[in-house]
Amino acid sequence: MFTGIIEAVGTVKSIEKKGASGRIKVDAGLDLTGVSIGDSIAVSGACLTVVGVTKTGFDADVSEETLRTTTLGALSLGSPVNIERALTLSKPLGGHLVSGHVDGTGVIVSAVRKDAYVDIEVGCPVELMAQLVKKGSVAVDGISLTVAYMQTGGFSVAVIPHTVANTTLKALTPGLRVNIETDIIGKYVLRFLAKGQKGGITEGFLAEHGFLKG
Repeated sequence: MFTGIIEAVGTVKSIEKKGASGRIKVDAGLDLTGVSIGDSIAVSGACLTVVGVTKTGFDADVSEETLRTTTLGALSLGSPVNIERALTLSKPLGGHLVSGHVDGTGVIVSAVRKDAYVDIEVGCPVELMAQLVKKGSVAVDGISLTVAYMQTGGFSVAVIPHTVANTTLKALTPGLRVNIETDIIGKYVLRFLAKGQKGGITEGFLAEHGFLKG
């Protein structure tokens, strides 16, 4: 589990394809003292398991599913990536609960600078749009952001100067793909409602699921 508060912008040192899967080596750009093999680190929003670690870098295996559903399969030597170590109970939850399980990818439609701020419009698949709400949370390349507007086929976020300066957002241009993870709470609500659609949400349905007491 993560917070969506990026700790550093790392650099891809190598990415090796092994059939349908692969292995990535990353210079994390921060001190990894305390990180052990088996720990989780989010790379641009995708949760990976550390299989090798040095003071400032780590290796991670990347599954076929991750390569297929995220932007990690398109990374190359020197690509910048957002890095966040896993949330601990002593770490402030400054963003929102991010699982690191990317739901899909979107495309940067526009990135308009307004002084030091940037308004970013992201084209998003319709199935993910159903899990977003205005003023709700969304993770874009692992960054915890607030949905400012929703429009047909996408959403917009207003990014503060600190986030622009300390994440990969500063280099985003129209046409680039980004990883998207919707709010986990929204997913559960959507699934709950979908299960009740067959007969509608009735008094009996609410009683069956513990919302009403006799």
